Amino acid sequence: MSNTADNSVQKKRYFSMHPDPGLFEPASEEEKEQLVLTKASVSFLRDAMVRLRRNKLAMLCLCVIILIALIAFIAPMIYPYSYTKQDVTAQYLGPFEYSQKEQARIDRGERIFPHIMGTDNLGRDYAIRVIYGTRISLLVGLVAAIIVVLIGIIYGSISGYFGGRVDLIMMRIVDIIYSLPDVLIVILLSVAIKDIVSQSKSSLVLRLGSGMISIFIVFGLLYWVSMARQVRGQILSIKEQEFVLAARASGAGARRIIFNHLVPNCISVIIITAAMQIPSAIFTESFLSFMGLGVSIPMPSLGSLANDARIGLVSYPYLLIFPALTIFLIVLSFNLLGNGLRDAFDPKLRN
Repeated sequence: MSNTADNSVQKKRYFSMHPDPGLFEPASEEEKEQLVLTKASVSFLRDAMVRLRRNKLAMLCLCVIILIALIAFIAPMIYPYSYTKQDVTAQYLGPFEYSQKEQARIDRGERIFPHIMGTDNLGRDYAIRVIYGTRISLLVGLVAAIIVVLIGIIYGSISGYFGGRVDLIMMRIVDIIYSLPDVLIVILLSVAIKDIVSQSKSSLVLRLGSGMISIFIVFGLLYWVSMARQVRGQILSIKEQEFVLAARASGAGARRIIFNHLVPNCISVIIITAAMQIPSAIFTESFLSFMGLGVSIPMPSLGSLANDARIGLVSYPYLLIFPALTIFLIVLSFNLLGNGLRDAFDPKLRN
């Protein structure tokens, strides 16, 4: 009996698919540490920032934007010329040229800071006017993006969360605004609002000017619809998930669920849409200023500078090249940065 049992065990071991334990050796502690391939836990925002830093083109555009912003806000503090100071003897000077009066002062041994971009038809230094125009464009883009984000988040989150008839009515309002011709409505609103605001004696209006206030109101009335649609679509896709049901079961109200649970989960869409809205706002402000509906005189804007340069376009093309090139760099940098943010924050584009 014993021999038969040993033979059956040997046959069972022979035909078994399990490897022989005797062929293996226990791993050392160093070998065990080498095999541990755990990835550090990071938040969604931090992971997106890491992905954004790997995008060299987006980071280059971010550096360009930061450099332009530093020049626009710091250079006027140390620049020797003012954007309102006129010198009739220094009209239409080319870049790094001096007027006869300035040349005479240089011959006497005085040091005169050059006109880096020349002067305009009134003898004003053109570089400082372009710098101030850049500051206006960046301020308009930033403030307009904040206005669009605030209105779009509130409107879109309410529409997406409550759904039903509320969503139907709110989205039909959005469709009506979308169907309006943008350029015509923007021009009409800018003219009407500028006339109304110009009659106000408010300190804010006197400080910013009726043109700036009218531009902000136009963006608050028209340009939030894209953000509202994006936020609404995102909330519709996540409002039935388990964490929202758990919040409802715990007695949380609609306001708390929207702003504590739903909106934070839409942060990627909000950041991407806001980044794309900034160049659109800058271009719209430049267009309105080019049409004479932007910032009030004597405050320069890149659009108004381009409009003024049409008078001497053939003889003095640099008056158009400098503001146009600045608009091009700002809008292109923001657009490429927005593309980089989209690639970094969109989970569908992850490898």
